[in-house]
Amino acid sequence: MNRTGSAIRKIREQKGLTQDQLAVKCQLLEWNISRGTLAKIESRVRRMTDFEVELAAKALGVEISELYKS
Repeated sequence: MNRTGSAIRKIREQKGLTQDQLAVKCQLLEWNISRGTLAKIESRVRRMTDFEVELAAKALGVEISELYKS
């Protein structure tokens, strides 16, 4: 099961970021993602590729392994 969505939500909220703000940070890393797609990832409706996980970690300022912790 892809647990990264829940971890992204948790870390995003801990950092005080909105979904829109995180989407913009991801877009600056050249990942064309919308707030709606991010919402689907966080609610486990949409899975992420390994490359997307790497970009999300960079945008959040965490190690990739943090996104795989439950």
